[in-house]
Amino acid sequence: MGKIETPDSAARGILNLSRRSLLKGSGGLALGIFFAPLLRGGEALAAAAPLEPNAFVRIDPDGTVTVLAKHLEMGQGSYTGLATLLAEELDADWDKVRVEGAPADVKRYNNLAFGPMQGTGGSTAMANSWEQMRNAGAVAKAMLVAAAAQRWAVPASEISVDKSVLSHAGSGRSAGFGELVEAAAAQPVPEQVRLKQPQDFKLIGKVELRRKDSSVKTDGSALFTQDFKLPGMLVAMVAYPPRFGGVPRAVDSSKAKAVRDVVAVVEFRDLPHGRSGVAVLAKNTWAARQGRDALVIDWDESQAFTLGSAEILAQYRESAGQPGLPATSKGDAAAALSAAAKTIEAEYEFPYLAHAAMEPMNCLVKLSAERCEIWNGEQFQTVDQAIISGYLGFQPEQVSLTQLYAGGSFGRRASSVSDYLLEAVAIAKAARAQGVEAPVKMVWSREDDTRGGYYRPLYLHRVRIGLDQAGKLQAWHNRIVGQSIIAGTSMEPFMVKEGIDHTSVEGLSNLAYSVPNLQVELSTPSNIKVPVLWWRSVGHTHTGYVAETMIDEAAVAAGKDPYAFRHALLDSRPRHRGVLELAAEQAGWDQPLAPGAAGEKRGRGIAVHESFGSFVAQVVEVTVKADGSYRLDRVVCAVDCGIAINPDVIRAQMEGGIGFGLAAALHGAITLQEGRVAQSNFHDFQVLRMNEMPKVEVHILPSAESPTGVGEPGVPPLAPALANALFAATGVRLRKLPLPAQITA
Repeated sequence: MGKIETPDSAARGILNLSRRSLLKGSGGLALGIFFAPLLRGGEALAAAAPLEPNAFVRIDPDGTVTVLAKHLEMGQGSYTGLATLLAEELDADWDKVRVEGAPADVKRYNNLAFGPMQGTGGSTAMANSWEQMRNAGAVAKAMLVAAAAQRWAVPASEISVDKSVLSHAGSGRSAGFGELVEAAAAQPVPEQVRLKQPQDFKLIGKVELRRKDSSVKTDGSALFTQDFKLPGMLVAMVAYPPRFGGVPRAVDSSKAKAVRDVVAVVEFRDLPHGRSGVAVLAKNTWAARQGRDALVIDWDESQAFTLGSAEILAQYRESAGQPGLPATSKGDAAAALSAAAKTIEAEYEFPYLAHAAMEPMNCLVKLSAERCEIWNGEQFQTVDQAIISGYLGFQPEQVSLTQLYAGGSFGRRASSVSDYLLEAVAIAKAARAQGVEAPVKMVWSREDDTRGGYYRPLYLHRVRIGLDQAGKLQAWHNRIVGQSIIAGTSMEPFMVKEGIDHTSVEGLSNLAYSVPNLQVELSTPSNIKVPVLWWRSVGHTHTGYVAETMIDEAAVAAGKDPYAFRHALLDSRPRHRGVLELAAEQAGWDQPLAPGAAGEKRGRGIAVHESFGSFVAQVVEVTVKADGSYRLDRVVCAVDCGIAINPDVIRAQMEGGIGFGLAAALHGAITLQEGRVAQSNFHDFQVLRMNEMPKVEVHILPSAESPTGVGEPGVPPLAPALANALFAATGVRLRKLPLPAQITA
């Protein structure tokens, strides 16, 4: 990648200095350490001994420790978590640790949870980096200690390390990391290192650690894609067809080209993901938008998708009346339901949902005949490299991806078809064909982002459960109808088994509650052409709601307390029980709620759910007013995510997940009318308002288990706990999201 001239390029660039091999551990794990100076003031100082480019850490002569993060920082705290793991074993001074986004290189930065792939998602960043990053720090520390021992002629076992300083008590000698960089680079690489025991942690589990992305985001120096500029760069804005599948039949660009600072108008079509559009390239965003809006386009919609949400649901209901493919089959649910003393039947509707990240989709591309350079809030490096190189006829290594900060994602930037990146590349390619060689930044408006597709799919569930005479749950039959996120993508061979997209059924196919007869079926329509993608917590967004509201309904039918009923059915799930008990205890479940004002009703609901290896229980308290409107008063959340690396980040992610889930529960719905998306911005696809956020208490269950994810697991329990609380207050069961603004008892 060529040198990029930006005000802070020296401070932020990833420099390809000479390297030496450092560590090749089990399972192909390779770690490298750069003991080399950065460019300062435009002058290159002499590089230290060469190191292999499998780098997770670089230590400079001034003592700065730079952690290279293979995972995207999009607000979830991954930079802080990765740095904590490495700095813990290195015994580095936290104030001297900085983080950079790693380049795209699957051989060096493989996400161990995904297999041979680099990317961020599935709340896997800390889980798959737990040993990898600690090993990187431990190896660096061992080499520094060996260098100090050799220089001071003392046993390495007598040297202690604390806050980036090595000390030998017997001789009174000490040295900072920077003083030992060159000598450490000459040391042999240890084949094995001993990692700390939890009782020896100095950083892991400590609340007071300052996040590594907070200061730069506060002072405005953090670089998001929208901030990043290259010399001579043009901005592109795109006119998309009003219906998915439309293509431009004829384009009149005369008015667009007449707009000041507009440079070119280009079309793209026949891309691998099927999208077409007309882009206006200009010297600034405002001119590009004015030009785009001035285009006169005759759209060919002969192959476009034209169904509305109501028609889709009607088709789904018809499908739900027929058997689907079995995702889980245990016992004989049909026979058990026939013999049940009491049965409950329900139908659930879940709408399409947009991700609505604070930073709409954008991407900067510099394209030449032999190379494609991309700057992006990069979440899916390996997938994006493969798709873009295939489109251009390049090798993957000819496509470089520089990871910038992302202003949110919630799954949107992990596109399995690389949609917006591919479109940006197609625009740059079409521009080059017209003789325009400039770098191109494609920018979406909020309206483009809301109407751009790749939503959480619309789902319909049809459920029957059966109880025996004693009120014990005996049978559960669940039919799910909805689009596949994976079908038709490069991931289908790995993630769709016997026609079952696991992301459509997760949370129910592995239902935690003890049910002797369980049948979960899936119907995946092939004629619905709305682009869909994973959305924060993926399938758990709807399966968790069904599971936790149905189990609540079963408890009431059995005449049991909802907490006690759940607890009994989780006898083989100690971690579920652990968070359930903690949430109930902290919420005062065994105590009556304080009464509301005259005419008000109060209710409390509970839900527990496992997703991405983490266990979360939430208790919600609501007040329903006389007119049926309601407010959330309090959410008590308990989480078991294994060893808590950064407790403050964990709490923030639980709070954020609760707010995110609440927005969807109260407001979230993308609807189609004759194939056109009805919503366009935050006025009609509303996110949570500050005055709607309840008081939230987060309690972290102590655990010795390996860390698991926290970015997504806080979302699934919120909506069912809220619905259960509203039932407790009003006696009304709610089986359609978003929830109504008023509850009529």
